[in-house]
Amino acid sequence: MPIKTIIFDLDGTIADTLPLCIAAFKQSIEPLLGKEVSEAEIIATFGPSEEGTIRQLIPRHEEAGIKAYLAHYERLHDTCPAPFPGMPALLEFLRSKNIQLAMVTGKGIHSTRLSLKQFNLEPYFEVLETGSPEGPNKVSGIRKVLEKLAADTSESIYVGDAPSDIKACREVGIPIAAAGWAGTTNGNELKTLEPDWFFESIGQFMDWLRKSI
Repeated sequence: MPIKTIIFDLDGTIADTLPLCIAAFKQSIEPLLGKEVSEAEIIATFGPSEEGTIRQLIPRHEEAGIKAYLAHYERLHDTCPAPFPGMPALLEFLRSKNIQLAMVTGKGIHSTRLSLKQFNLEPYFEVLETGSPEGPNKVSGIRKVLEKLAADTSESIYVGDAPSDIKACREVGIPIAAAGWAGTTNGNELKTLEPDWFFESIGQFMDWLRKSI
């Protein structure tokens, strides 16, 4: 099929940002809550944006929690200073082929922009749709991107690393390339959901793109 538009996820797809997110959550939530919060408790809230996670875990300190989270996220970003090796070259290759590039992520707008600025990747994405504190919104985000770019689902793909990404793409009707290159990604879980393609490395994905575009 011709590929004219590629929509990317961020966490676990563009960069290994999940450990950074969890560290920022712990450092922002625990002082306000007055006790430790496990990684599992934090991950269990994922789906909404970071604001939604804060709202679920410390509802009485939502404003202070969000402010603290963004401060810690920015301060700790040196622990994740760059995107996955090969990702900038992949994006540059796609841009050289005049592929429309967009991003749909569950992250909030502020942390998304912080990371894209840190990675020097802001110029690559023509359209950016971020998460909502109210709940998962990737389906609507993908649809908005397709509409804004006047893109056809049959000529577009989404690239993401989570089971929820596959389910969202099925609902929209857009093919998905499952990204299995992050250490935090459960490749077997993704394969069970039968994505259109599964790639274990960015190099493998790049090789496929060179043949497909």
